[in-house]
Amino acid sequence: MNRPRIRLGDLSVAFTQSLAQAVEHCGQSGSQLLAQFGLDPARLSEAQARLSIPRFMHLGHAAISLTSNPALGLLMGELSHFSQAGLAGITAAQAPNVREAARVLTRFEPLYAHNYRGQSSFLEDSGGAWLCFYSISPYNSYNRFVVDSVLASWACQLSQLCAQPPGRCLPIERVEIEFTAPDYSERYSPLFQCPVEFSAKANRLRLSQTSLALRNPQHCPSTWQHLLQLCEEALQQRTRTRNLSERVGQLLGPLLQGHEPTLADIARRLQIPAWTLRRRLAEEGTQFRQLLNDTRRDLAMTYIRDTELAFGEIAYLLGFTSAAAFQRAFKRWSSTTPGEYRRSQRQSA
Repeated sequence: MNRPRIRLGDLSVAFTQSLAQAVEHCGQSGSQLLAQFGLDPARLSEAQARLSIPRFMHLGHAAISLTSNPALGLLMGELSHFSQAGLAGITAAQAPNVREAARVLTRFEPLYAHNYRGQSSFLEDSGGAWLCFYSISPYNSYNRFVVDSVLASWACQLSQLCAQPPGRCLPIERVEIEFTAPDYSERYSPLFQCPVEFSAKANRLRLSQTSLALRNPQHCPSTWQHLLQLCEEALQQRTRTRNLSERVGQLLGPLLQGHEPTLADIARRLQIPAWTLRRRLAEEGTQFRQLLNDTRRDLAMTYIRDTELAFGEIAYLLGFTSAAAFQRAFKRWSSTTPGEYRRSQRQSA
């Protein structure tokens, strides 16, 4: 059975706009940098154009090297605006309050960004809510700026929504970040205006019920409802899957990190009995073990080709017990070693 090749993810090319502006802010040419990555005005003007996540990370790394500013992601967030998230962003900008804007940005995230590792979430409780960005560990110089830019953009855009004065951030109770404190860690607190914890369990912002209830003076009820309807229709179109095998493949990716998911794990997420899942996969001509191996193989080749991750890190991300186990599996899949495959891809690029 033919399956679509798994990709690490992609996002709207509109997000390169705040990156280019941050580069300009640092005294360098943002447009020239984008052009080096094939992002000319024509490409940037294409409706719903997307950029692969590995390509975006390489672009961000190049921008940080060009500007000698490791905190460029925080600056990107400060310069971002709702429209860069396309239809979802425009809808969030019409939300009645901070709570509904945050819900829109997370619920409709697939309309402007997709990562096989997971999706952002809005988790509310009696005291407030966590606005969470999924893990993209292991962290390195190619991906920390992504977390910085997302968390900073949420804080700045939601501040603009509820008409906070310039330079004044929406009241945030706490910021938690997965990676260890970077050399520029002193840049976080002035931006978020709250305590910031590094080496945390998640990437997230904590908002109180008071902050969530802050109203949007630009809210128009009829426009808001119309935009919500358009988002729902677009989401249904983008997330429609063809069969159960494809749905299982989509669920496997986020569960692989440091762990080999089981048929029972997937069945629980699909809310069906394990025996039903096994039978329905058989009806489609496949088995769970085959889907797991195919997913690992596709992701392994993508990681080796498109990222700078060490093979031990890739082994962990694919749920192998050791780098040696991963290398043996890769040799079975491709009749070559991971190192030989990476070298061949670099030579042909």
